Amino acid sequence: MGVEKIVFKNALKIYLGVVLFFFLMKLLNLDTVTELRILNFGFVFWGVNSVIKENIFNNNNTNYLQNLFIGLFTSLLSVFFIIISFSIYLFYIEPSFIHVVEDSSLWGSDLTPPLISAAIFIEGMASSIVCSFIVMQFWKNKKNPNNNI
Repeated sequence: MGVEKIVFKNALKIYLGVVLFFFLMKLLNLDTVTELRILNFGFVFWGVNSVIKENIFNNNNTNYLQNLFIGLFTSLLSVFFIIISFSIYLFYIEPSFIHVVEDSSLWGSDLTPPLISAAIFIEGMASSIVCSFIVMQFWKNKKNPNNNI
């Protein structure tokens, strides 16, 4: 499978994990508990691990930097999907949710959707970088057992 397909598939996995978790929190009235957002890190970790593992085993690519950047790009793509979806959610589905975000102790008040998008981008990229480096520490010396070379 090509790298592009692996990246897109795993970015979609991260995106769906975060979105479904958000709606589950909303359904259980836990959307105001901002501390639960730390669990999004798990979805990023899962997707980054999957994309690097698939690239090693399907494409026989064990190059550290290439796999690191594939992990980073996968999570970057998912962050863009999340920002677009969150913007649609804030503008069209529940504009009052901005007050929930403002009441959280993490971001403060007087927020605008572009400011929230920027904050999500920074948070998403920080977790992406951390996850990619952690995952690469595990996979950096792994070889494809099916590759006899």
